[in-house]
Amino acid sequence: MIVDENITSYLHSLETDNEPFLEELRLYAAEHDVPIIRREMESFLCVLMQMTKAERVLEIGTGIAYSASFMARHSESLKRIDTIENYPPRIEKAKETIQNYQELKSAEQAEIHMIEGDAAKEIKALEEPYDMIFLDGPKAQYLSMLPDLLRVLKAGGILLADNVLQDGELVRSRYVTQRRDRTIHERMRDFVYEVKHHPQLTTSVITIGDGVTLSYKKAADEN
Repeated sequence: MIVDENITSYLHSLETDNEPFLEELRLYAAEHDVPIIRREMESFLCVLMQMTKAERVLEIGTGIAYSASFMARHSESLKRIDTIENYPPRIEKAKETIQNYQELKSAEQAEIHMIEGDAAKEIKALEEPYDMIFLDGPKAQYLSMLPDLLRVLKAGGILLADNVLQDGELVRSRYVTQRRDRTIHERMRDFVYEVKHHPQLTTSVITIGDGVTLSYKKAADEN
């Protein structure tokens, strides 16, 4: 945990419950040990969606489609979410979630389209510009996917990457980190460095949840 547990508990106490559809999905995630976005991340996403007025969003890592459903239910401007998932045990539940969302949604709310496959390969076929990209998929691939993500992110768009501080483990010495985690931590450190120093991006690292990077893609005349 990168934020004091008492502070996190206090922040959670300020949140209100979501609608039953999302609360039931959160309970399912807890019961089946499925990682989904944290409560404080939900509030952050709400504010971000309202500020950016994003109409098209690309999500890497559908999971059980909790975050896609959450964004779609909490944005008046959003028209479409494309979300990519490659892990078979999650895909069927994600399809069920999206179907349930479709049955509940109003005509004005966003469409959710899931793409099955490896995100690193699937994004190469994408061409539509996105207003926002939510990167919450395979952590070891964040850096390798970055060029394609920037290709489909429009100028003035937002790249939000979750879990970048790895519960604080990212800043520990590699010698006190378990061997199986060293490679992913090294790649994540490289990703954070790259988005902080990339000429097309202005980036802030924020210690919310498990750590996020929030990057703004500059227009050509802003470089």
